[in-house]
Amino acid sequence: MKKKIHIIGSGFSSLSASCYLAKEGYDVVIFEKNDTVGGRARQYIKDGFTFDIGPTWYWMPDVFEKFFSDFDKKPSDYYHLDRLNPAYQVYFSEEESIIISGILEEIYIVFEEEEPGSSKYLKDFLKSAKFNYDTAIKELVYRPGKSPLELITPKTISRVNQFFSTIRTQVRRKIKSHKLIQILEFPVLFLGAKPSNTPAFYNFMNYADFGLGTWHPKGGMYKVVEAMTTLATSLGVSILTKSTIDEICVDDNGNAIGIVVNGEFKKSDIVLSGADYHHSETLLPKKYRQYSEKYWDKKIFAPSSLLFYVGISKKLKNVSHHTLFFDTDFDTHAKTIYDTAEWPEKPLFYASFPSVTDVSLSPENQEAATFLIPLAPGLEDTEALREKYFNLIIDRLEKLTNQNVKDAIIFKKSYCVNDFVKDYNSYKGNAYGLANILTQTAFLRPKIESKKVKNLFFTGQLTVPGPGVPPSIISGKIVSDLIIKTKNS
Repeated sequence: MKKKIHIIGSGFSSLSASCYLAKEGYDVVIFEKNDTVGGRARQYIKDGFTFDIGPTWYWMPDVFEKFFSDFDKKPSDYYHLDRLNPAYQVYFSEEESIIISGILEEIYIVFEEEEPGSSKYLKDFLKSAKFNYDTAIKELVYRPGKSPLELITPKTISRVNQFFSTIRTQVRRKIKSHKLIQILEFPVLFLGAKPSNTPAFYNFMNYADFGLGTWHPKGGMYKVVEAMTTLATSLGVSILTKSTIDEICVDDNGNAIGIVVNGEFKKSDIVLSGADYHHSETLLPKKYRQYSEKYWDKKIFAPSSLLFYVGISKKLKNVSHHTLFFDTDFDTHAKTIYDTAEWPEKPLFYASFPSVTDVSLSPENQEAATFLIPLAPGLEDTEALREKYFNLIIDRLEKLTNQNVKDAIIFKKSYCVNDFVKDYNSYKGNAYGLANILTQTAFLRPKIESKKVKNLFFTGQLTVPGPGVPPSIISGKIVSDLIIKTKNS
Protein backbone atom coordinates (compact mmCIF):
# COMPACT_ATOMS: atom_id res chain seq x y z
CA MET A 1 0.00 0.00 0.00
CA LYS A 2 1.25 3.48 -0.85
CA LYS A 3 2.37 5.65 2.05
CA LYS A 4 0.06 8.63 2.53
CA ILE A 5 1.53 12.11 2.75
CA HIS A 6 -0.65 15.02 3.80
CA ILE A 7 0.64 18.45 2.79
CA ILE A 8 -0.58 21.60 4.52
CA GLY A 9 -0.89 24.58 2.17
CA SER A 10 -0.71 24.88 -1.61
CA GLY A 11 1.98 27.49 -2.25
CA PHE A 12 4.91 26.98 -4.61
CA SER A 13 6.92 24.86 -2.16
CA SER A 14 3.97 22.56 -1.42
CA LEU A 15 3.10 22.14 -5.09
CA SER A 16 6.75 21.44 -5.91
CA ALA A 17 7.10 18.84 -3.14
CA SER A 18 3.81 17.19 -4.06
CA CYS A 19 5.01 16.56 -7.62
CA TYR A 20 8.30 14.97 -6.55
CA LEU A 21 6.63 12.83 -3.89
CA ALA A 22 3.83 11.66 -6.19
CA LYS A 23 6.39 10.78 -8.86
CA GLU A 24 8.15 8.63 -6.26
CA GLY A 25 4.92 6.70 -5.63
CA TYR A 26 3.50 8.34 -2.51
CA ASP A 27 -0.23 8.97 -2.09
CA VAL A 28 -0.23 12.76 -1.77
CA VAL A 29 -3.07 15.02 -0.65
CA ILE A 30 -2.74 18.82 -0.37
CA PHE A 31 -5.05 20.69 2.01
CA GLU A 32 -5.52 24.42 1.32
CA LYS A 33 -7.47 26.65 3.73
CA ASN A 34 -8.43 29.22 1.07
CA ASP A 35 -10.84 28.89 -1.84
CA THR A 36 -8.12 28.66 -4.49
CA VAL A 37 -4.72 27.06 -4.91
CA GLY A 38 -1.45 28.98 -4.84
CA GLY A 39 -0.87 30.21 -1.31
CA ARG A 40 0.42 33.78 -1.48
CA ALA A 41 0.47 33.60 -5.29
CA ARG A 42 -3.29 33.73 -5.72
CA GLN A 43 -5.18 35.76 -8.31
CA TYR A 44 -7.72 38.59 -8.11
CA ILE A 45 -10.10 39.14 -11.05
CA LYS A 46 -12.58 42.03 -11.25
CA ASP A 47 -14.41 43.75 -14.12
CA GLY A 48 -12.11 42.34 -16.78
CA PHE A 49 -8.90 43.14 -14.84
CA THR A 50 -6.58 40.38 -13.64
CA PHE A 51 -4.04 40.83 -10.83
CA ASP A 52 -1.44 38.60 -9.23
CA ILE A 53 -2.13 38.99 -5.51
CA GLY A 54 1.41 37.93 -4.62
CA PRO A 55 4.61 37.64 -6.68
CA THR A 56 4.83 39.63 -9.90
CA TRP A 57 8.52 39.14 -10.83
CA TYR A 58 9.67 36.12 -12.84
CA TRP A 59 13.41 35.84 -12.21
CA MET A 60 15.80 32.87 -12.36
CA PRO A 61 14.07 31.10 -15.27
CA ASP A 62 16.56 28.24 -15.04
CA VAL A 63 15.01 27.15 -11.73
CA PHE A 64 11.57 26.84 -13.34
CA GLU A 65 13.11 24.98 -16.29
CA LYS A 66 14.89 22.54 -13.98
CA PHE A 67 11.71 21.87 -12.03
CA PHE A 68 9.64 21.01 -15.08
CA SER A 69 12.50 19.07 -16.71
CA ASP A 70 12.54 16.73 -13.69
CA PHE A 71 9.16 15.55 -15.01
CA ASP A 72 10.18 15.59 -18.69
CA LYS A 73 8.27 18.82 -19.19
CA LYS A 74 9.08 22.41 -20.13
CA PRO A 75 7.53 25.69 -18.96
CA SER A 76 6.38 26.20 -22.56
CA ASP A 77 4.21 23.08 -22.21
CA TYR A 78 2.06 25.13 -19.85
CA TYR A 79 2.57 28.86 -20.40
CA HIS A 80 4.14 31.38 -22.76
CA LEU A 81 7.12 33.40 -21.52
CA ASP A 82 8.32 36.78 -22.78
CA ARG A 83 11.58 38.38 -21.76
CA LEU A 84 10.72 41.94 -20.80
CA ASN A 85 12.47 44.79 -22.56
CA PRO A 86 12.71 47.09 -20.78
CA ALA A 87 13.14 44.90 -17.73
CA TYR A 88 12.10 47.72 -15.41
CA GLN A 89 12.25 51.47 -14.88
CA VAL A 90 13.45 53.40 -11.82
CA TYR A 91 12.27 56.90 -10.95
CA PHE A 92 14.56 59.10 -8.84
CA SER A 93 12.78 62.45 -9.37
CA GLU A 94 10.49 64.21 -11.83
CA GLU A 95 13.44 64.86 -14.12
CA GLU A 96 15.37 61.64 -13.54
CA SER A 97 14.51 58.05 -14.35
CA ILE A 98 16.63 55.19 -15.64
CA ILE A 99 15.28 52.44 -17.85
CA ILE A 100 17.00 49.08 -17.41
CA SER A 101 17.05 47.26 -20.72
CA GLY A 102 16.46 43.57 -21.18
CA ILE A 103 19.73 43.49 -23.17
CA LEU A 104 22.97 43.41 -21.16
CA GLU A 105 25.06 45.42 -23.63
CA GLU A 106 22.50 48.23 -23.42
CA ILE A 107 22.72 48.17 -19.60
CA TYR A 108 26.49 48.75 -19.86
CA ILE A 109 25.78 51.81 -22.02
CA VAL A 110 23.27 53.15 -19.48
CA PHE A 111 25.82 52.78 -16.66
CA GLU A 112 28.57 54.44 -18.67
CA GLU A 113 26.35 57.40 -19.55
CA GLU A 114 25.46 57.87 -15.88
CA GLU A 115 29.01 57.41 -14.54
CA PRO A 116 32.00 57.19 -16.91
CA GLY A 117 34.08 54.10 -16.14
CA SER A 118 31.27 52.31 -14.30
CA SER A 119 30.58 49.85 -17.14
CA LYS A 120 34.02 48.28 -16.70
CA TYR A 121 33.33 47.78 -13.00
CA LEU A 122 29.87 46.41 -13.80
CA LYS A 123 31.36 43.80 -16.15
CA ASP A 124 33.78 42.65 -13.44
CA PHE A 125 31.01 42.72 -10.83
CA LEU A 126 28.70 40.61 -12.99
CA LYS A 127 31.51 38.15 -13.73
CA SER A 128 31.83 37.60 -9.97
CA ALA A 129 28.03 37.51 -9.61
CA LYS A 130 27.73 34.83 -12.30
CA PHE A 131 30.40 32.70 -10.57
CA ASN A 132 28.47 33.03 -7.31
CA TYR A 133 25.16 32.27 -9.02
CA ASP A 134 26.54 29.09 -10.59
CA THR A 135 28.06 28.09 -7.24
CA ALA A 136 24.83 28.76 -5.36
CA ILE A 137 22.55 26.98 -7.82
CA LYS A 138 24.80 24.01 -8.55
CA GLU A 139 26.40 23.44 -5.15
CA LEU A 140 24.50 25.11 -2.31
CA VAL A 141 20.80 25.91 -2.56
CA TYR A 142 19.58 22.35 -3.06
CA ARG A 143 21.13 21.22 0.25
CA PRO A 144 18.88 20.55 3.27
CA GLY A 145 20.46 22.93 5.79
CA LYS A 146 21.31 20.20 8.28
CA SER A 147 25.01 20.98 8.73
CA PRO A 148 27.42 23.91 8.32
CA LEU A 149 29.60 21.56 6.28
CA GLU A 150 27.10 21.92 3.43
CA LEU A 151 28.48 25.41 2.83
CA ILE A 152 32.08 24.26 2.54
CA THR A 153 33.19 23.57 -1.02
CA PRO A 154 36.40 24.51 -2.87
CA LYS A 155 34.50 27.34 -4.56
CA THR A 156 32.97 28.78 -1.38
CA ILE A 157 36.33 28.53 0.43
CA SER A 158 37.81 30.69 -2.32
CA ARG A 159 35.04 33.25 -1.69
CA VAL A 160 34.84 33.05 2.10
CA ASN A 161 35.57 36.77 2.46
CA GLN A 162 32.30 37.50 0.61
CA PHE A 163 30.30 35.90 3.41
CA PHE A 164 31.73 38.44 5.86
CA SER A 165 31.50 41.51 3.65
CA THR A 166 28.23 43.04 2.46
CA ILE A 167 26.56 43.90 -0.83
CA ARG A 168 26.63 47.55 0.18
CA THR A 169 30.39 47.56 0.81
CA GLN A 170 31.05 45.72 -2.46
CA VAL A 171 28.89 47.99 -4.61
CA ARG A 172 30.01 51.29 -3.10
CA ARG A 173 33.70 50.48 -3.33
CA LYS A 174 33.74 51.45 -7.01
CA ILE A 175 30.36 52.99 -7.90
CA LYS A 176 29.78 56.60 -6.84
CA SER A 177 26.50 57.44 -8.59
CA HIS A 178 23.69 57.27 -6.05
CA LYS A 179 21.29 56.16 -8.76
CA LEU A 180 23.49 53.28 -9.93
CA ILE A 181 24.11 52.24 -6.34
CA GLN A 182 20.38 51.95 -5.72
CA ILE A 183 19.91 49.91 -8.90
CA LEU A 184 22.67 47.47 -7.87
CA GLU A 185 21.45 47.22 -4.28
CA PHE A 186 17.78 46.76 -5.20
CA PRO A 187 17.86 43.01 -6.17
CA VAL A 188 18.76 41.86 -2.64
CA LEU A 189 15.39 43.19 -1.49
CA PHE A 190 14.07 39.92 -2.92
CA LEU A 191 16.07 38.22 -0.14
CA GLY A 192 14.21 40.28 2.43
CA ALA A 193 17.13 42.16 3.95
CA LYS A 194 19.04 45.44 3.79
CA PRO A 195 22.08 45.61 1.48
CA SER A 196 24.12 46.55 4.55
CA ASN A 197 23.16 43.22 6.18
CA THR A 198 23.32 40.96 3.12
CA PRO A 199 26.56 39.01 2.48
CA ALA A 200 28.42 40.08 -0.67
CA PHE A 201 28.17 36.49 -1.92
CA TYR A 202 24.51 37.22 -2.63
CA ASN A 203 25.51 39.51 -5.48
CA PHE A 204 24.36 36.52 -7.54
CA MET A 205 20.97 38.26 -7.47
CA ASN A 206 22.49 40.93 -9.72
CA TYR A 207 23.35 38.24 -12.23
CA ALA A 208 19.77 36.98 -11.96
CA ASP A 209 18.67 40.55 -12.73
CA PHE A 210 20.99 41.68 -15.53
CA GLY A 211 22.30 38.34 -16.77
CA LEU A 212 19.24 36.08 -16.78
CA GLY A 213 16.72 38.85 -17.22
CA THR A 214 13.18 39.67 -16.15
CA TRP A 215 10.44 37.54 -17.72
CA HIS A 216 6.66 37.55 -17.81
CA PRO A 217 4.34 34.54 -18.19
CA LYS A 218 1.47 35.63 -20.41
CA GLY A 219 -1.61 35.83 -18.20
CA GLY A 220 0.46 36.57 -15.09
CA MET A 221 2.39 34.64 -12.45
CA TYR A 222 -0.70 32.63 -11.60
CA LYS A 223 -0.08 30.73 -14.84
CA VAL A 224 2.87 29.12 -13.05
CA VAL A 225 0.57 28.06 -10.21
CA GLU A 226 -1.86 26.60 -12.73
CA ALA A 227 1.00 24.79 -14.49
CA MET A 228 2.29 23.21 -11.28
CA THR A 229 -1.25 22.30 -10.25
CA THR A 230 -1.88 20.62 -13.61
CA LEU A 231 1.39 18.71 -13.31
CA ALA A 232 0.64 17.67 -9.72
CA THR A 233 -2.84 16.36 -10.51
CA SER A 234 -1.52 14.51 -13.57
CA LEU A 235 0.86 12.72 -11.20
CA GLY A 236 -2.04 11.71 -8.94
CA VAL A 237 -1.94 14.46 -6.32
CA SER A 238 -5.31 15.34 -4.76
CA ILE A 239 -5.87 19.00 -3.85
CA LEU A 240 -8.63 19.99 -1.45
CA THR A 241 -9.46 23.67 -0.89
CA LYS A 242 -11.49 25.23 1.95
CA SER A 243 -9.65 22.80 4.25
CA THR A 244 -8.56 24.36 7.52
CA ILE A 245 -6.02 22.39 9.57
CA ASP A 246 -6.97 22.37 13.24
CA GLU A 247 -4.23 20.11 14.61
CA ILE A 248 -1.20 18.02 13.75
CA CYS A 249 -1.68 14.80 15.70
CA VAL A 250 1.21 13.07 17.48
CA ASP A 251 1.13 9.68 19.23
CA ASP A 252 2.74 8.82 22.57
CA ASN A 253 5.96 7.80 20.81
CA GLY A 254 6.38 11.18 19.16
CA ASN A 255 5.25 10.14 15.69
CA ALA A 256 3.09 12.37 13.50
CA ILE A 257 0.05 10.20 12.76
CA GLY A 258 -2.30 12.58 11.01
CA ILE A 259 -4.03 15.92 10.89
CA VAL A 260 -7.42 17.27 11.86
CA VAL A 261 -9.05 18.97 8.88
CA ASN A 262 -12.26 20.95 9.37
CA GLY A 263 -12.78 18.99 12.59
CA GLU A 264 -12.20 15.56 11.00
CA PHE A 265 -9.14 13.34 11.68
CA LYS A 266 -7.15 12.26 8.61
CA LYS A 267 -4.58 9.49 9.12
CA SER A 268 -1.15 10.20 7.66
CA ASP A 269 2.14 8.34 7.37
CA ILE A 270 3.96 11.63 6.85
CA VAL A 271 2.88 15.23 7.45
CA LEU A 272 4.54 18.03 5.46
CA SER A 273 3.67 21.64 6.21
CA GLY A 274 4.16 24.30 3.59
CA ALA A 275 2.17 26.75 5.69
CA ASP A 276 3.77 29.42 7.88
CA TYR A 277 6.34 27.58 10.04
CA HIS A 278 5.44 29.37 13.27
CA HIS A 279 1.73 28.71 12.72
CA SER A 280 2.41 25.07 11.86
CA GLU A 281 4.10 24.52 15.19
CA THR A 282 1.13 26.03 17.04
CA LEU A 283 -0.88 23.11 15.62
CA LEU A 284 1.25 20.79 17.79
CA PRO A 285 1.10 20.19 21.54
CA LYS A 286 3.60 22.57 23.21
CA LYS A 287 6.08 19.85 24.14
CA TYR A 288 6.55 18.98 20.47
CA ARG A 289 7.31 22.51 19.29
CA GLN A 290 10.95 23.07 18.36
CA TYR A 291 11.02 26.86 18.58
CA SER A 292 9.75 29.12 21.34
CA GLU A 293 7.88 32.39 20.93
CA LYS A 294 11.08 34.08 22.11
CA TYR A 295 12.98 32.43 19.24
CA TRP A 296 10.56 33.75 16.63
CA ASP A 297 10.42 37.22 18.18
CA LYS A 298 14.21 37.56 17.90
CA LYS A 299 14.34 36.56 14.24
CA ILE A 300 14.72 39.16 11.51
CA PHE A 301 11.80 38.83 9.14
CA ALA A 302 11.52 40.01 5.58
CA PRO A 303 9.03 42.86 5.18
CA SER A 304 5.29 42.79 5.12
CA SER A 305 3.60 44.92 2.46
CA LEU A 306 0.76 47.29 1.81
CA LEU A 307 -0.60 46.42 -1.63
CA PHE A 308 -3.23 48.00 -3.85
CA TYR A 309 -4.84 46.39 -6.90
CA VAL A 310 -6.21 49.15 -9.07
CA GLY A 311 -8.29 49.22 -12.25
CA ILE A 312 -7.58 52.35 -14.34
CA SER A 313 -9.85 53.54 -17.15
CA LYS A 314 -7.07 54.67 -19.52
CA LYS A 315 -3.58 53.67 -20.64
CA LEU A 316 -0.85 55.30 -18.57
CA LYS A 317 2.20 57.00 -20.01
CA ASN A 318 5.80 57.16 -18.77
CA VAL A 319 5.62 53.80 -16.93
CA SER A 320 7.02 50.34 -17.62
CA HIS A 321 5.71 46.87 -16.78
CA HIS A 322 7.81 47.01 -13.59
CA THR A 323 8.40 50.51 -12.23
CA LEU A 324 10.29 51.41 -9.05
CA PHE A 325 9.88 54.75 -7.31
CA PHE A 326 13.12 55.54 -5.50
CA ASP A 327 12.51 59.28 -5.20
CA THR A 328 12.83 59.15 -1.41
CA ASP A 329 15.67 57.97 0.80
CA PHE A 330 16.10 54.18 0.82
CA ASP A 331 17.99 53.99 4.12
CA THR A 332 15.38 56.04 5.96
CA HIS A 333 12.61 53.73 4.72
CA ALA A 334 14.68 50.61 5.49
CA LYS A 335 15.21 51.84 9.05
CA THR A 336 11.44 51.87 9.61
CA ILE A 337 11.27 48.23 8.45
CA TYR A 338 14.24 46.68 10.25
CA ASP A 339 15.10 49.00 13.14
CA THR A 340 12.19 51.08 14.44
CA ALA A 341 9.18 49.08 13.13
CA GLU A 342 6.96 52.01 12.21
CA TRP A 343 5.06 53.30 9.20
CA PRO A 344 7.46 55.17 6.87
CA GLU A 345 6.93 58.91 6.46
CA LYS A 346 8.19 58.95 2.85
CA PRO A 347 8.04 55.39 1.54
CA LEU A 348 9.66 53.98 -1.55
CA PHE A 349 7.18 51.99 -3.57
CA TYR A 350 6.96 49.58 -6.47
CA ALA A 351 4.31 49.46 -9.17
CA SER A 352 3.47 46.71 -11.62
CA PHE A 353 1.59 47.65 -14.78
CA PRO A 354 1.46 44.22 -16.46
CA SER A 355 -1.14 45.32 -19.02
CA VAL A 356 1.59 47.51 -20.56
CA THR A 357 2.96 44.32 -22.12
CA ASP A 358 0.13 41.81 -21.63
CA VAL A 359 -3.19 43.09 -22.98
CA SER A 360 -5.01 40.02 -21.63
CA LEU A 361 -4.81 41.48 -18.12
CA SER A 362 -7.08 44.50 -18.61
CA PRO A 363 -9.94 45.66 -20.82
CA GLU A 364 -8.87 47.40 -24.04
CA ASN A 365 -7.21 50.80 -23.54
CA GLN A 366 -7.27 50.43 -19.76
CA GLU A 367 -4.55 49.57 -17.23
CA ALA A 368 -4.18 47.04 -14.44
CA ALA A 369 -1.91 48.38 -11.70
CA THR A 370 -0.49 46.84 -8.54
CA PHE A 371 1.26 49.07 -6.00
CA LEU A 372 3.44 47.78 -3.14
CA ILE A 373 4.96 49.56 -0.15
CA PRO A 374 7.35 47.40 1.96
CA LEU A 375 6.54 47.60 5.67
CA ALA A 376 7.77 46.23 8.97
CA PRO A 377 5.84 43.09 10.02
CA GLY A 378 3.43 43.47 12.90
CA LEU A 379 2.45 47.10 12.32
CA GLU A 380 -0.97 48.50 13.16
CA ASP A 381 -3.14 48.08 10.06
CA THR A 382 -6.27 50.20 9.65
CA GLU A 383 -8.40 51.35 6.73
CA ALA A 384 -7.49 54.94 7.54
CA LEU A 385 -3.77 54.18 7.26
CA ARG A 386 -4.28 52.30 4.00
CA GLU A 387 -6.20 55.23 2.51
CA LYS A 388 -3.58 57.73 3.67
CA TYR A 389 -0.78 55.82 1.96
CA PHE A 390 -2.76 55.18 -1.19
CA ASN A 391 -3.31 58.90 -1.66
CA LEU A 392 0.34 59.56 -0.89
CA ILE A 393 1.70 57.21 -3.56
CA ILE A 394 -0.89 58.16 -6.20
CA ASP A 395 0.00 61.83 -5.70
CA ARG A 396 3.69 60.97 -6.22
CA LEU A 397 2.90 58.76 -9.22
CA GLU A 398 1.03 61.63 -10.86
CA LYS A 399 3.81 64.11 -10.13
CA LEU A 400 6.68 61.85 -11.24
CA THR A 401 5.03 60.60 -14.43
CA ASN A 402 3.31 63.89 -15.27
CA GLN A 403 -0.26 62.66 -15.68
CA ASN A 404 -3.60 62.52 -13.90
CA VAL A 405 -4.33 59.07 -12.51
CA LYS A 406 -6.73 59.61 -9.63
CA ASP A 407 -9.67 60.65 -11.81
CA ALA A 408 -9.25 57.51 -13.94
CA ILE A 409 -9.43 55.01 -11.06
CA ILE A 410 -12.36 52.62 -11.51
CA PHE A 411 -11.77 50.60 -8.32
CA LYS A 412 -9.09 49.65 -5.85
CA LYS A 413 -8.59 46.75 -3.45
CA SER A 414 -6.08 46.90 -0.62
CA TYR A 415 -4.13 44.12 1.10
CA CYS A 416 -1.93 44.51 4.15
CA VAL A 417 -0.65 43.05 7.43
CA ASN A 418 -4.04 41.90 8.74
CA ASP A 419 -4.80 40.12 5.47
CA PHE A 420 -1.49 38.22 5.50
CA VAL A 421 -2.38 36.99 8.99
CA LYS A 422 -5.98 36.13 8.10
CA ASP A 423 -5.33 34.43 4.77
CA TYR A 424 -1.96 32.76 5.40
CA ASN A 425 -1.55 32.62 9.20
CA SER A 426 1.60 34.63 8.51
CA TYR A 427 3.76 35.42 11.54
CA LYS A 428 3.27 39.14 12.27
CA GLY A 429 1.81 39.45 8.79
CA ASN A 430 5.18 39.05 7.06
CA ALA A 431 5.01 38.74 3.27
CA TYR A 432 8.26 36.96 2.38
CA GLY A 433 9.47 34.82 5.28
CA LEU A 434 12.80 35.14 7.09
CA ALA A 435 15.39 37.59 5.84
CA ASN A 436 18.43 35.95 4.25
CA ILE A 437 21.17 37.47 6.40
CA LEU A 438 24.33 35.60 7.41
CA THR A 439 22.94 34.47 10.79
CA GLN A 440 19.79 33.13 9.10
CA THR A 441 21.38 31.32 6.17
CA ALA A 442 21.33 27.60 5.33
CA PHE A 443 21.76 25.49 8.49
CA LEU A 444 20.88 28.50 10.67
CA ARG A 445 17.30 28.62 9.36
CA PRO A 446 14.43 26.62 10.92
CA LYS A 447 14.88 22.94 10.07
CA ILE A 448 12.95 21.16 7.32
CA GLU A 449 12.73 18.02 9.46
CA SER A 450 11.26 18.26 12.95
CA LYS A 451 13.74 17.46 15.71
CA LYS A 452 10.92 16.49 18.09
CA VAL A 453 8.30 14.74 15.95
CA LYS A 454 9.06 11.85 13.63
CA ASN A 455 7.53 11.94 10.15
CA LEU A 456 6.92 15.70 10.36
CA PHE A 457 8.59 17.97 7.79
CA PHE A 458 8.44 21.62 6.73
CA THR A 459 8.96 23.53 3.50
CA GLY A 460 8.67 27.12 2.29
CA GLN A 461 10.03 30.61 2.83
CA LEU A 462 10.87 30.26 6.52
CA THR A 463 13.16 27.30 5.97
CA VAL A 464 15.85 26.55 3.35
CA PRO A 465 16.85 28.05 1.05
CA GLY A 466 14.87 31.26 1.68
CA PRO A 467 12.29 33.77 0.43
CA GLY A 468 11.10 34.15 -3.15
CA VAL A 469 9.39 32.01 -5.79
CA PRO A 470 12.45 30.13 -7.16
CA PRO A 471 13.74 29.35 -3.62
CA SER A 472 10.25 28.09 -2.66
CA ILE A 473 10.21 25.72 -5.65
CA ILE A 474 13.69 24.55 -4.62
CA SER A 475 12.52 24.11 -1.02
CA GLY A 476 9.88 21.65 -2.23
CA LYS A 477 12.60 19.67 -4.02
CA ILE A 478 14.85 19.68 -0.95
CA VAL A 479 12.21 18.42 1.47
CA SER A 480 10.90 15.76 -0.91
CA ASP A 481 14.43 14.46 -1.46
CA LEU A 482 14.94 14.29 2.31
CA ILE A 483 11.62 12.47 2.85
CA ILE A 484 12.43 9.95 0.12
CA LYS A 485 15.95 9.42 1.43
CA THR A 486 14.78 9.10 5.04
CA LYS A 487 12.01 6.64 4.24
CA ASN A 488 14.15 4.53 1.91
CA SER A 489 17.05 4.21 4.37
